[in-house]
Order: sequence, then structure tokens, then C-alpha cells
Amino acid sequence: MKMSGGVEWALHCCVVLTAASEPVPAARLAQLHDVSPSYLAKQMQALSRAGLVQSVQGKTGGYVLTRGAEEITLLDVVQAVDGTSPAFVCTEIRQRGPLATPPESCTKPCGIARAMAAAEGAWRASLKATTIADLAGSVERDNGPGALAGVGSWLSEPGA
Repeated sequence: MKMSGGVEWALHCCVVLTAASEPVPAARLAQLHDVSPSYLAKQMQALSRAGLVQSVQGKTGGYVLTRGAEEITLLDVVQAVDGTSPAFVCTEIRQRGPLATPPESCTKPCGIARAMAAAEGAWRASLKATTIADLAGSVERDNGPGALAGVGSWLSEPGA
């Protein structure tokens, strides 16, 4: 399953927001990750439309998670950024060409469609079973205790 680069950016931002003690502007998130501010802003808007983050207005405004990190799944983020359409769409190619199977004989999906649906189901189930909190925990395991706290401190430094 191919996902857009925006999914990676959105996931990183959600993890970073777990360490923030106040709203974080999209520009500050872009600076932290050294990515395009305008493209990152689009990903944050997608997360906002999906109700995963909230935009706080004002001088100290920015983004915050709308619920606990343990309640936001990777599937939530993927669907917010890339949509909910299936990765594979069967076009019933078996009903075309010189040896076409008659439509009345196609009473159930073909083996290819079934296999692809099963693969997508497993992929979505895996994404649904992993939360932003799980990812935040992996940051601590991979980068050492206090890694997220360091990010939180950097985010709150002047110059945001």
C-alpha cells in the first residue's frame, strides 16, 4: 500500500504534539522537521478536519491533539491525510476481452479481488492496532529516556 509523504509528516507531528505543553504553530513543527511549512500546514489542516488536532487561535496559538494519544490510531491519521478509499479497486477485467466471463457467472469476487481485500484488511487492522502513544513510546525506546521531553522543551523555546 503506497501512502503519501504527508502521512509520515502528520504522524511525526502527532507524536511531537504529545510532548508539547502548549499549542504548537505549524511553522514551528515545520522548523523542527526541516520540511516545507506550506505542505506541512496542509497535513495539519487535514488532521484538523478529521478532528484529530484542534487549531487554537491567537498569539500563542497552534495545534493540539483533540484526545489522548492512546485514542488516536495510525489508521485515523492515514485516513485523515490520504482518505478512506480502498487501495485496490476491482474493475471486473475478467468480464472483458475475447474470452470474457459473462456477468451472470461473476456472482462473487474473483480470487485476485479477494486476496487484495484480505491484504488491505490486514493492513488496516495493523494500523488500527497501533496508536500515537505507541509511537511516542518507541521514540523513548529508540532515542533514550527524555527524548520527547527534549522535543517539548525545544518547542516551548522563544522564537517559535
